[in-house]
Amino acid sequence: MAIATLPVKGGVVHRLGTLFHSGTAQRARYHSHHPRGGEERRTATFSSRSNINGMSICHASAAGSAAMEIEHVDFGERSYPIYIGKDILDQGELLRKHIPGKTALIVTNETIAPLYLDRCVKAITEDGRIKADVVILPDGEEYKSVHVLSQIWDKALECRLDRRTTFVALGGGVVGDMTGFAAASYQRGVNFIQVPTTVMAQVDSSVGGKTGVNHPLGKNMIGAFYQPQCVLIDTASLDTLPDRELASGISEIIKYGLIRDAELFVWLEENMDRLLARDPEAFTYAIQRSCANKAEVVAEDEKEGGVRATLNLGHTFGHAIEAAAGYGTWLHGEAVGTGIIMASDMSKRLGWISSELDERIKKLIIKARLPTTPPEEM
Repeated sequence: MAIATLPVKGGVVHRLGTLFHSGTAQRARYHSHHPRGGEERRTATFSSRSNINGMSICHASAAGSAAMEIEHVDFGERSYPIYIGKDILDQGELLRKHIPGKTALIVTNETIAPLYLDRCVKAITEDGRIKADVVILPDGEEYKSVHVLSQIWDKALECRLDRRTTFVALGGGVVGDMTGFAAASYQRGVNFIQVPTTVMAQVDSSVGGKTGVNHPLGKNMIGAFYQPQCVLIDTASLDTLPDRELASGISEIIKYGLIRDAELFVWLEENMDRLLARDPEAFTYAIQRSCANKAEVVAEDEKEGGVRATLNLGHTFGHAIEAAAGYGTWLHGEAVGTGIIMASDMSKRLGWISSELDERIKKLIIKARLPTTPPEEM
């Protein structure tokens, strides 16, 4: 069933009812502060029901460099940071301190490699301690298979990489999911790092440890829960993202606004044009807020036994659309956007949400330039 009710403190909240249950929604307090250099920045600190993850702010030490934001995912001894900032891929120490051994395997695809591979290799190897090998996969959801995944294992074995190696996922959600699963299974588990380069990966798939590949009978049905050592989000990578990919990722930001963050939903209604125009400040805020929401959910429920199921809003219908159309025909976020509208319509019919909220959801999906109806063949 695509829509469910989940118990929360103080009662029951419908998955699409966050806007009408403001007492359970995550709150944000806005303030301005002056980082080094006197430039005023608008940031947010978060308070949550479980009080697990507070947004902490730190600044790059180099004079004149932009601020870097850090969110933490709390898994006890397996906790890890999410670094968010512009051009932070060039701050190699952020990656190297999470690589305990002397080798790394960078996994990317044919689209991302010409854009960011050299910078990633330099960041990892420039101090001379770590040797990096590379495997370049074909680009596209249709290649998210065990057959293509074997190229990662093949390269690792050819290079005789041991258990102290680290796999580095440089790319979007497909690369991240496949690299994570390869790391989870290579020699029964090696470290891995996420360096997401798409909106979809930055706000959702790189955080939380879901890894895997598709099967002809179902999307993401072969995989594992396996957490990275860190996530490094260089927001400058969005400058090279095609418009269609950009819009696709925004569907996941909308999802957070519906399932737990009413104020984010309202902000999206007012600022969608800024996101589509790639406004750096707007995107940094949206990524931060999304990561804070995702971090809190997965820290509370790592393996989807309860509240994490809310993160699947729109995905039940969306996965059906992807499978019916053929993997790669629809982008994942496009299918999720349509899936959210279908879930919203179903919720309205069941009396779980109002017609007013259903209409606001449809308007926001349209404003994000996402498709609103499934393929005609369905």
